[in-house]
Amino acid sequence: MTWQRVLTALVLIPAVVAIVLFTPTWAVAIATAIITILALREYFALGDAIGHRAYRLWTILCSMLFIVQLLLPRRTFSYSILGSSQSSSVFPNSTAQFYVAIYSPLTVLLIFVLGITFLTLWTRRPIVESLPSSGSSSSALLLVAFPLSFALRLHAIPTSGPRLLLFALVITWAADTSAYFVGRGIGRHPLAPHISPKKTWEGSVASMFGSLAIAYAFSFWIKIPLPYLLAMAALGNIAGQMGDLLESAYKRSAGVKDSGALLPGHGGILDRIDALILCFPVIWYYLVLVNPPTF
Repeated sequence: MTWQRVLTALVLIPAVVAIVLFTPTWAVAIATAIITILALREYFALGDAIGHRAYRLWTILCSMLFIVQLLLPRRTFSYSILGSSQSSSVFPNSTAQFYVAIYSPLTVLLIFVLGITFLTLWTRRPIVESLPSSGSSSSALLLVAFPLSFALRLHAIPTSGPRLLLFALVITWAADTSAYFVGRGIGRHPLAPHISPKKTWEGSVASMFGSLAIAYAFSFWIKIPLPYLLAMAALGNIAGQMGDLLESAYKRSAGVKDSGALLPGHGGILDRIDALILCFPVIWYYLVLVNPPTF
C-alpha cells in the first residue's frame, strides 16, 4: 500500500505543479472542473450508499457555474447601492449592478435553488425522496464544489497567484505525508476515534510541523514576511485537518473505507483533496482580510 501511495504521488505531483506554475488560469480552471466533477461523482456515490440520490446533473452544472464566473472578463465600476438624493432610481448604475449580480456566488446559489425547486415539483421521483435528494445535492454543491472553486481565486491573484496556489497545495501535501508516517510510526493517542480510528494526535502535531516547515521554505520564494506565511500555513493546516475528518465522517456514514479507487494507494479523488477543500478558501480569505505586506 505504501509503495502504491508513493508511486501515485510521484506521478501526480509533477503534473499538478506544472499546471499550477506554467499554465494560464483558464487551464487551471479546466483541471479544477475535471477534479470537481470526479469528486462530486464520488460524493454522490456516498449518498447513494445510504439511499440519498442527488440531482446529479443539475448539481454538476451549477458547480461549473462557480468556475465559469471566475473566467468571465472583469469590469470595474464606481457606484453607490442607494444612489444620491437627486437620483430617482434605486440603482443609479444599472450596468454595474448587472456585473455585480453576474459575478456573485449568490447568483449561482439562487439558480441552483430554483432548479432544485423545479426538479422537486415536476420530476417523477417519489415524493419521499424530495428531502434526501435536495439535501444531498445542496451539500455536494456547498461542501465540495464551492470551496474547490477558490483554487481559481488563488491562482488569479496578480503576480503571485500561481505560487500562492502551490503554497496551499504543498503545505497540505506535507501535512498529509507527515501525519501518515508519524501516525503509523509512533501514533498512540486517537484524535477522533468515532470518526477516523487511525488518526492520532501525534500525527496531527506532525502535520502542523510539516506545514510550518513548508512555510519557512516558501519564505525564500514568496515575498511575504515569514510570520504571515507561518500564520497562513497554520490556519490552512487546521482547515485541512478539519476537511480530512469531515470526509472521514462522510465515509463512515456511508459505511465505506474509501470514496473511490481511482488513485492507487490513496483511494478516490475525494480522499486525495479532502484537506484542500477547506484549505483553499481559508488561505484566500486570510490574504484578503489580513492583506500581508510584500517586499
